[in-house]
Amino acid sequence: MINLDRLYEEKSVFGFFANQLSYPEKITFHPLVLEESIDSSDPSYPYVKRYWDLMHEYSLEEIQEMYINTFDFQKDCTLFMTYVKYEDSKERGQMLARLKVLYEMFGLVMPDNELSDFLPLMCEFIYAAEWRGDPRAQQSFSMLLAVLEDGSYHLMKALEKYESPYFHLIKGMREVFKSCIQQEVPANE
Repeated sequence: MINLDRLYEEKSVFGFFANQLSYPEKITFHPLVLEESIDSSDPSYPYVKRYWDLMHEYSLEEIQEMYINTFDFQKDCTLFMTYVKYEDSKERGQMLARLKVLYEMFGLVMPDNELSDFLPLMCEFIYAAEWRGDPRAQQSFSMLLAVLEDGSYHLMKALEKYESPYFHLIKGMREVFKSCIQQEVPANE
């Protein structure tokens, strides 16, 4: 079960992930971006800090080239979270439709040129959505995080294989997922 209050506390972190997983621009790596987004006590911080430090060893042009080579040319490093599991099957189409409905239900208008399982978009949705007090939130965000968890696991393993700095970013994101899972306590008999 998802702890929605905990997830809400992590909204700015998901804004950071959305920013870092989009095509890199100069502002992406401004020193204040990390400082203003993630507290050193956050479960993602050690991994994100490692990613941040590694990325600062490259020029912006090198980072842009790395981004394209990693996410556009490595099939197993796709930023589309349902692709590895479903590829282009009917089930993927159904999941994309469910995600789109979820976004619209919580006020996000989907860009026409974007698929609903695009990782930066999914992170941006968590960052921007307002779900407090909505009775549909528990089921909706459970489905969303299940898609993120599944897709990001495959992405993380592929990035690890390629020794990409993005591995640490995805590992950090997965630590945030873990921190938002609420263990159900068995009822006393």
